[in-house]
Amino acid sequence: MGCRKMLIDEIKFRLREAIQRCELSQKEIAKRVGVNPSTISKYVHMEKYPSIDTFAKLCRVLNIASDSILGLDDQSD
Repeated sequence: MGCRKMLIDEIKFRLREAIQRCELSQKEIAKRVGVNPSTISKYVHMEKYPSIDTFAKLCRVLNIASDSILGLDDQSD
């Protein structure tokens, strides 16, 4: 369970970083994704993690590959 929690925390951290780097406001991100602005705030504060569908929408709005958020782009085979 410790490794799984660490992986989830890393994903939450990368998602938070992507949201904070985005030139859109949290309110605008929320509008484009179709969630409440407080939900985006919870992602930034790492209190909540999006559903798969919302995660995909966030990646499109943030213009970032899901592999980057999931930490798969920096792994070698």
